[in-house]
Amino acid sequence: MKKSNVKKLTALVAAAFAIVLVLAGCGKKQSADSELVTPKTLTVGLEGTYAPYAYRQNGKLQGFEVELGQQMAKKMGLKAKFVPTKWDSLIAGLGAKKFDVVINNITVTPERKKQFIFSTPYIYSKSALILPKDSKITSVDQIKGKTFPEGTGTENSNYAKKFGANVIPSETFQNTVALISQGRAQGTINSREAFLSWAKDNPDNNLKTMNIPTDKIAASEIAAMFNKNSPKLRDKANKALKELREDGTLARLSKKYFTADITQK
Repeated sequence: MKKSNVKKLTALVAAAFAIVLVLAGCGKKQSADSELVTPKTLTVGLEGTYAPYAYRQNGKLQGFEVELGQQMAKKMGLKAKFVPTKWDSLIAGLGAKKFDVVINNITVTPERKKQFIFSTPYIYSKSALILPKDSKITSVDQIKGKTFPEGTGTENSNYAKKFGANVIPSETFQNTVALISQGRAQGTINSREAFLSWAKDNPDNNLKTMNIPTDKIAASEIAAMFNKNSPKLRDKANKALKELREDGTLARLSKKYFTADITQK
């Protein structure tokens, strides 16, 4: 083969390789956006019925997870669009790509990880004892034989039984704190954020809360849930969450809605 032909062939191969690199780079750049349901929009599924996470006031959605979704989308260079949906339809809707993400106080569990992928946690939900202010109980190890109202079939109920409490059914948090306030129960196990949210609206209550060490009851990780076909979108959301944690936005929103920072381990 002549030298001139070799040079031409070498030049063609180099040019082809450069084109492949450019196309690969373009594909990578577009991949996260191509996973979106609607261009330039982060479509967020949520229930919108559980204050202070997401709820309606004067017909407008607001709450911790609403503002979180807005700030996360902004960091991702997107506009947030919220689609209020019942719980069962949220799960099905994410699988059917009706939403890009579900932000709805979702606990990361092994079962859910089989079907979906999750962002890094934005809340670490720690269990707490909720007790009368004059209670002598100082540890979860001291609740044996005490009457504890808990939601039927919940993890809180299972933990209360594990530590020996006499568990009675209570289907709402409001009913639970009423039983304790009235002296008809000695305490309950629930999430610290549930109490913080309730206490914010009921400042003159006669109850107190005491965090249960995580070696007794592990903290639950609350995260944004994505379709398994959206790994690059999830990675982009993780980058946004990291920035929101570092610039103090997560802590600020938590203190605004819960009066304490529940975003730390």
